[in-house]
Amino acid sequence: MIAFVRGEVAAVTLNSAVLEVGGVGLELMCTPGTLATLRVGQPATLPTSMVVREDSLTVFGFLDDDEKSIFEIVQTASGVGPKVAQAIVAVMSPDDVRRAITTEDVKALTRVPGIGQKGAQRIILELKDRIGPPVGVHQPAASLPHHDAWRDQVQQGLVGLGWSAKESEKAVEAVAPDAGDRPDVGALLRAALRTLSKA
Repeated sequence: MIAFVRGEVAAVTLNSAVLEVGGVGLELMCTPGTLATLRVGQPATLPTSMVVREDSLTVFGFLDDDEKSIFEIVQTASGVGPKVAQAIVAVMSPDDVRRAITTEDVKALTRVPGIGQKGAQRIILELKDRIGPPVGVHQPAASLPHHDAWRDQVQQGLVGLGWSAKESEKAVEAVAPDAGDRPDVGALLRAALRTLSKA
């Protein structure tokens, strides 16, 4: 198994990154939140999980080991494959996933594309005793950084994906009303990408 990949970022697309490792370009499937942290030409180290199928060999890259472990554990629930698992870690932080499962929050899980009510109930039933409690310190909304922090992250992510600074700024403004009290950078980045693809 490939546990992690370290190398120079050769390319970043809408859903993957290519890291050059010893003269070989390895494509890693990544969430928008992970892609937003990568810059072409810069070194990066990403924990990875390899999914082997009869007709494919896919390597998924993650922001950290916690995200990777959630990706792997949710796949042990019946009906959850790598695509749904990746959607889960794209939409929710690892602690949000733990919280949703331990508190039986079906609504939170159904916000993930590809998970319906029955799927969410099955995930909760099968993983409740194994997922563990949230590990981080849950910040109250009042102590979260100012909204401008997410603006910078989303804009940098869009520029990293090849959009101009001006286009990126427009897309950030378009999604700003959706930010709310606790901006979800990954979700806002995806929403911004949708507005740009429509333009």
